[in-house]
Amino acid sequence: MTADARRRLVVVGNGMAGIRAVEEILARGGSESFDVTVFGDEPYGNYNRILLSNVLAGSDDPSEIYLNEVDWYAENGITLRAGVRVVRVDPYARIVHSDDGAATRYDKLILATGSRSFFPPMAGLWADDKNLTDGVFGFRTLDDCVGMITEAAHRTKAVVIGGGLLGLEAARGLQNRGLTVDVVHAGPTLMNAQLDDPAGVILRSSVEGVGIRVHVDKRTTEVTTSDDGRLTGIVFADGTSIDCDMLVVATGIRPNVGLAQRAGLTVERAIVVDDHMRSIDDDDVYVVGECAQHRGQVYGLVAPLWEQAAVLADHLTGANTVAAYHGSRTATKLKVAGVDVASMGLKGPELPDDEFVQFSEPRRGVYKTIVIRDGKLVGATLVGDVSKVSFLTQAFDSGLPLPDERVSMLFDIGTPAVAVGVSELSDDSQVCNCNGVSKGALVACVRGGETTVTGVMKATKAGKGCGSCKQLVAQVVEWAAGGAVTEDPSASWYVPGVPYDKPTLMTMIRELQLHSVSSVFAALAPDGKHDAGSKMGLASLLETMWADEFVDERDARFVNDRVHANIQRDGTFSVVPQMKGGVTDSHQLRTIADVADKYDVPMIKLTGGQRIDLLGIKKEDLPAVWADLDMPSGFAYGKSFRTVKTCVGSDFCRFGVGDSTALGIAIEERFQGLASPAKMKLAVTGCPRNCAEALCKDLGVVAVDGGRWEIYVGGAAGAHIRKGDLLATVDDGAEVMALTGRFLQYYRESANWLERTYAWVPRVGIEHIRSVVVDDADGLAAQLDANMAKSVAAYRDPWLDGREPASEGQFRSSLPLLPLPQVPVR
Repeated sequence: MTADARRRLVVVGNGMAGIRAVEEILARGGSESFDVTVFGDEPYGNYNRILLSNVLAGSDDPSEIYLNEVDWYAENGITLRAGVRVVRVDPYARIVHSDDGAATRYDKLILATGSRSFFPPMAGLWADDKNLTDGVFGFRTLDDCVGMITEAAHRTKAVVIGGGLLGLEAARGLQNRGLTVDVVHAGPTLMNAQLDDPAGVILRSSVEGVGIRVHVDKRTTEVTTSDDGRLTGIVFADGTSIDCDMLVVATGIRPNVGLAQRAGLTVERAIVVDDHMRSIDDDDVYVVGECAQHRGQVYGLVAPLWEQAAVLADHLTGANTVAAYHGSRTATKLKVAGVDVASMGLKGPELPDDEFVQFSEPRRGVYKTIVIRDGKLVGATLVGDVSKVSFLTQAFDSGLPLPDERVSMLFDIGTPAVAVGVSELSDDSQVCNCNGVSKGALVACVRGGETTVTGVMKATKAGKGCGSCKQLVAQVVEWAAGGAVTEDPSASWYVPGVPYDKPTLMTMIRELQLHSVSSVFAALAPDGKHDAGSKMGLASLLETMWADEFVDERDARFVNDRVHANIQRDGTFSVVPQMKGGVTDSHQLRTIADVADKYDVPMIKLTGGQRIDLLGIKKEDLPAVWADLDMPSGFAYGKSFRTVKTCVGSDFCRFGVGDSTALGIAIEERFQGLASPAKMKLAVTGCPRNCAEALCKDLGVVAVDGGRWEIYVGGAAGAHIRKGDLLATVDDGAEVMALTGRFLQYYRESANWLERTYAWVPRVGIEHIRSVVVDDADGLAAQLDANMAKSVAAYRDPWLDGREPASEGQFRSSLPLLPLPQVPVR
């Protein structure tokens, strides 16, 4: 069919449901029949909203949560109108009108407008008709998440209103970022939509056990602010209050139905649809996702949305005109504020003959129940221990035979073996709830020739949501392959676009003398194809290997590295000058104050690394700011050596046994700005009291009695908490410097891209690292020292070099920048 003969399909909504429907349509040959245009409010591609809590907690990078590659739309012939809002639908003329003034005709329309955060009525919540009060956030979109991350660095006390899943995840994420957090819930127990009262009580105990305070049966009536409009706290209906400088409202969602209402479609709780996912008023309008109401039900979980999308695509493309959606059974497995929780079906017995098995161990934070009706599992709740969730999910979805001894369904005392459970699982049973992948789809992928677990996950998207089903996916793949599962070679690639592990890649780069990212792609990538997701990793690796011989190409860098500053939510930048060892003087302080006044810096913030952060710098002002500061870059924006935190040491502290300040400054002067697989933060402390927190740094040095120093490596105190391992105890600062350089170089040369030392050290093993770095068992010490010396000698301050732009547009402001790659608008 020619392009002109294709029907026009318009999709309003670029979220998970809308794009899943498009994917299902394409899978049924829809690109031959339809010219597809997608409108999305947000200026991004399609991302996994489920993983926003991981981004907030710091366990996922925002760039890692996209469900489709950036170029996926163009590759599939889809016109994407990213950042363009549809404001009106005319069903009689079959036209959608957007806020950019365009009128787009359609033959078929899919409404996938999703939901929005619900903000209950509270005095002072809104600064004006459109904007929340300063410091108040919803938790629904990527911008919400990025905004909270940005502000968390400048706030100390957060309150989260809402004790459901999103509220508890927001609380845990903010706590991971150093804030004191309270959760306020209007109901008597947490997560009351999924859990019964005893489970909610145990969950509350577990949440409070990690330091998050919980207030239940509290209705918030007012948000209080200072005279300058900044948030100061909240007030409850009973007159009590809580002080806070950050507020997250996670009190539920409401379907976005305004477009449908104005178009004259039937709307109750959401847009009413039939079993083909069509509006009951217009056969040319389909609805999918959280904005759809089917047989009185509105689903907020992902799995039902995928089932709806498949039926919609079947009917729209004619692949199966009798396909029908009959509703969904929902099962979820979650990690809520660090606590494992799973729920499915009924929370408790509802009929006289229902069987109910309950186990509670509050001291351990464990609670389990199952509900059985007519020999079938119709409900289960697990808190704290979800080891049996795979079998229970299979039994709930497909009616697996249940053991006579019901307690064995909750503990490993007789449940059918995993292999038996997988073999008895029906083909239409859902394995991945997040992406709606059935056992049959996994088996078909294996029998189609894919015998690696990662390959099957990539092809089907199973395990690419919350990740809780990965074990079951692996079990199905192994069963389908008859045990002949092969290892996916791409799992060991250093970057996704070049098919080599790090040692092989480095060898080939040296042999072929490849000094730039583009030359690596040309020589080593399949068909010489450039891969955007590989550029940053390759640039860092090449800089590590070649030092002053590295050819830096601007398009291989993230915006932070291109302009040597950290981009913020509003498109301005953060400037953090170097303060070696956290030491400054009156001249530097006056200079910083003068720069702040001259450029109207909206916030000056002390950082956790003992430096001063100037926030809100305009992009075009960066070179002038650096020149006026006349201080070295603090490298607070890149994957590099960043800072050395110190205490005052032996000169002033009466407990100090070592000059930590001088040693910390010496370390920072030597290794400043080194490119690395991930950021590196160091500390030196003058006694075992550890005021500089050296035990939880990538490398930390602690002075001990007798003038000796202990060196710890692989520590962390952010989203992940880990005490560093003792690498060595040495006699003087010179040995500290030598082993620090050798350890950092060994890490730089052998760690995976974006692998922090707290993951690399336990993976490689402290004994092996000690044998290489301290004992020189492999004879690598001299080469590591030489490679580090070459990198140190090649150091150039980017703020000094950057005062003259490397390109005409390097510091030119355009549209407000966002801290994520944007999809080109076609």
